[in-house]
Parts: sequence; C-alpha cells; structure tokens
Amino acid sequence: MEEHAGRVALVTGAAGGIGQASAALLAERGAAVAVNALDAAEAREVADAITANGGRAIPVYADVSDAAAIGAAVEATVAAFGRLDVLVVCAGIQRYGTVADTDEKTWDEVFAINAKGVFLTARAAIPHLRSSPAGAIVVVSSVQSRATQTSVAAYAASKGAVNALVRSIAIDEAPYGIRANAVNPGSVDTPMLRRSAELFTDGSPGAVRQLLDRWGQAHPLGRIAQPREVAEVVGFLAGTRASFITGADIPVEAGLLAGIGVALPEEAGMPG
Repeated sequence: MEEHAGRVALVTGAAGGIGQASAALLAERGAAVAVNALDAAEAREVADAITANGGRAIPVYADVSDAAAIGAAVEATVAAFGRLDVLVVCAGIQRYGTVADTDEKTWDEVFAINAKGVFLTARAAIPHLRSSPAGAIVVVSSVQSRATQTSVAAYAASKGAVNALVRSIAIDEAPYGIRANAVNPGSVDTPMLRRSAELFTDGSPGAVRQLLDRWGQAHPLGRIAQPREVAEVVGFLAGTRASFITGADIPVEAGLLAGIGVALPEEAGMPG
C-alpha cells in the first residue's frame, strides 16, 4: 500500500520512538522523508535505514526550539525533494515535578521543545504546505493533555497547549486545504518512557521491564503500546483517507481514559 506515493514528509524527533516509526511507515508507503533529529548521527542512521529498505530519505539536523535551525531544516527538505506535503511533529521531552517544585528553567525548557517547537516548525512549514494539494500536519501530543498523573505539571500543561494550538492551526489553515490533527498516546515503549522508568528504579533492565509492565497494566488492554501502533494512526491522519478529519485530538491509549477508577465490590475482592 503506497498511499503516500509522490508525497514529501518532514518528521521531527525522528531519532527514535514514535518519530522513527512514523518516518519509516511514511517511507514504506511511498513518501520521501526528511528525518529530523537534534543529533546528526542519529538522524543519519534512521535515514540510512530507510534508504537501505528501498525508501527515500535525508537527514536534517535541527533543534525545534531554534527558529532559524528548524526553518533551515524545512528549506533543506524542500530543496531536496521539491515540495512539502506532510509535517509530523514528534519532538518532545519529559520532565517531572509539581508546580511547587518545578523551577522556572525546567518549565521553560519543556515549553520550548514541546509547545514552542510545534509553533516554530509549523510556522516554517505552512507556507510550503499551502502549495500542496493535500497538506497535513500531525502532532504527537499525549494522553496527559486530557488527564494527568502526579508530578508532571510542565509536561501536561505543554501537551494541553499543543492540542489547543493544533485546533487553532486547523481552523486558520482550512481555507488553504491544510488539515491539522493531534495524536494522544498513552504509554508507549520509547526511549523516553524507558528513561522515565530508569528514574524510578535502580536502572537495571529487569527493574525497568517490571515497571513498564506495571504501567502497561494500568491500561485496559493490559500493556503499553509499540511505536508502530501509534505511527499507524499518524500515517492515517497524514493521508487522504482522513481527508475530512481536522482539528481533532485522537486518543491512542488502549482505553486508558474510558473508565473510572471505581470497581464493583466483587472486582475489588470484596463480597457483593
């Protein structure tokens, strides 16, 4: 299936996790892909893997919080492939803390990448997307934009801002035929989630795996997602099969928000 044949995509945060999986999926389905990462070697490794698999890809290095750098990455994409049809924004960071114990530097760091990075990347890409017959923006947000665990104040706030920004882009760019949507994953087996697990364990592989399994059990399907499962939704939203979907934030979280944490007596091990 080559639903993205002839199209050009830029994927930020594509060194690993959902971004890498999304870049690979878009390439498999016919798109030429610019692989963005902060680390040049990691971006080249992902692009080379796509090329070795028969796809078309180039690495583009940029910090998404740097307007000039991400602007140059967009221009490099267009220079290499002649156009831009799809923007997938996956770059993001996680930092822990409540409002009371999060310092201003940490707050600004999270917003610079997670929220400002979306703004700057979209701002650079939109003039080119307006020239596409089916321009699409897909932003990877988080289930924590809708509900939150403890001690993720900056992260949750940044993801809520991202969803609001996506809605604004969708409305403003609809006259130009650009669709914009957000994807809200639950727990996904990514390098970022594994780093989080290391913070709350002794860092050993067994302890990390045990905590990831425990987090997975919080989801009704009983496990965390694999990056490809989220990438499938990204690819759909970026394609013409989703031509009437814009301004949406799509949950991909195994039913995490579908229930409430109140069990019937027999489910809680109590007599009925």
